[in-house]
Amino acid sequence: MIKLVATDIDGTLLVPEGNFTENVKKCVKNLCAKGIKVVLVTGRMNAAATLIAQDLDLDTPVVSYQGGLIKYKDETLYERCLTPDQAQKVIDWANSENIHLNLYNDDILYSEKKCYEIERYCNNLHTEYKVSAFGDIKKDKVNKLLAIDYNNPEKIDRFERELPKIFPDLYIVKSTPYFLEFSNKEASKYCAVQFLQKYWGISEEETLTIGDQNNDIALLKAGGVRVAMGNATDELKKVANYTTDTVFNDGFVKAMENFCQ
Repeated sequence: MIKLVATDIDGTLLVPEGNFTENVKKCVKNLCAKGIKVVLVTGRMNAAATLIAQDLDLDTPVVSYQGGLIKYKDETLYERCLTPDQAQKVIDWANSENIHLNLYNDDILYSEKKCYEIERYCNNLHTEYKVSAFGDIKKDKVNKLLAIDYNNPEKIDRFERELPKIFPDLYIVKSTPYFLEFSNKEASKYCAVQFLQKYWGISEEETLTIGDQNNDIALLKAGGVRVAMGNATDELKKVANYTTDTVFNDGFVKAMENFCQ
């Protein structure tokens, strides 16, 4: 019997750059009515993810920053940040590669300048940001760093392969074809779901995990029932034990109807 549904947001619950369908909202409401805990597990910042949880009327902790932060309302249950030294090394690397970098410190998004990458990112996710030289930021609670290249996704692929050797003490993962994320080694979706399983006394077998991108590989591995969206990457589908329909055809809803009746 499934007691916990740990779900990604973008490309799983939400159509890219879109909204929830009424079927998804109704499905989530029905899961909660059955006593199943539905938890959002996302790379988004906590402030943005919390708004989505409120929109779905969820009363469960929110997992943000790929698992680097778990908050229930104003209470922090779990937090893993980058050290100032780790953050600076990534900043130096981004400067050497001339690639745009988002910096998240204490749940505030910073960009060193107003540019196409930050504007597109914030417009798509309905998120605000501040402009500041990264050298002027204290960097005492860096949730994550995000490299963005909308024009050359093949560079993101290459960096994902190469950078773990350069930064072995960091968790580095591609969250979309254009995004590469840097965070604490214990800031993964796997670590976050494991924490909640212990917190609630729920087993892996009682957990359903569902997502669509490579950063959801860690998420799926924490579940007994591992669901890939029909629009998922090939790498994620290899980890799943079930593939549902796409996000455009309410794949999340169909998966829940299959496993959570």
